[in-house]
Amino acid sequence: MVTTLFLFAAALVGGALNAVAGGGSFIGVPALLSVGIAPVAANATTTLAMWPGSLSSAVAYRREIVRARHWLLTLGAASLVGGMVGGWLLIRTPDQRFLRLLPWLMLAASVTFTVGGRVADRLLRRGKPAAERPATDASRAPVWILLFQLAIAIYGGYFGGGMGIMMLAAFSIAGMVDIHEMNGLKTLLAVAINGVALVEFIVSGAIAWAPGLIMVAGGIVGGYYGAFLARKIEGGVVRAIVIVIAWTMTAYFFVR
Repeated sequence: MVTTLFLFAAALVGGALNAVAGGGSFIGVPALLSVGIAPVAANATTTLAMWPGSLSSAVAYRREIVRARHWLLTLGAASLVGGMVGGWLLIRTPDQRFLRLLPWLMLAASVTFTVGGRVADRLLRRGKPAAERPATDASRAPVWILLFQLAIAIYGGYFGGGMGIMMLAAFSIAGMVDIHEMNGLKTLLAVAINGVALVEFIVSGAIAWAPGLIMVAGGIVGGYYGAFLARKIEGGVVRAIVIVIAWTMTAYFFVR
């Protein structure tokens, strides 16, 4: 019962963080490792736990996604291919090797989360005033963003921490100017990346189902109420909390 409540609470917090600012992996993976789940299975099970909450967020962004549909068609294929490759690499990584890689993956995610949000905000502030901004034009999307999105998707299928911040920064550099469209597109692409990876995890038997289903329930509750609280809590406060958690977990795994 204690383990059940612990995993539910961890997924609830992770789902809330994903809904507000991202960073649910910083909670989910360590929680599963702490109750004895093998490293690769812990990462795969965290994907299962967080995916339904991300899907519900994508539904909430449906209007913005429709407006950015040309970008979705351009980047969707790269996301699906990259997610499949990342998932394939994870299930073929031995547990001990993944455990050695985990501190470096969390370090990359922590740096991205700490710096990437500021970079994306700065790029947006350099743009034109809202009244002068042109509509998103898929024909102007540079070719490089396809390759960059493919790399992000491979990383996302393999681990995924900080993936959303990476996509927002890329969209800003590529010319997107509507933050709501960017968030909607980012959310749906993340659902696609994690979804195809999740199928591979299920087929390969990498999911720890008993703790995973407990965390699915917690992730759904956390995602719902996290979206509700996001409207009332200053974004900078939540981001600071995620950054503290991220660097604490990174330091812990390096020491371990």
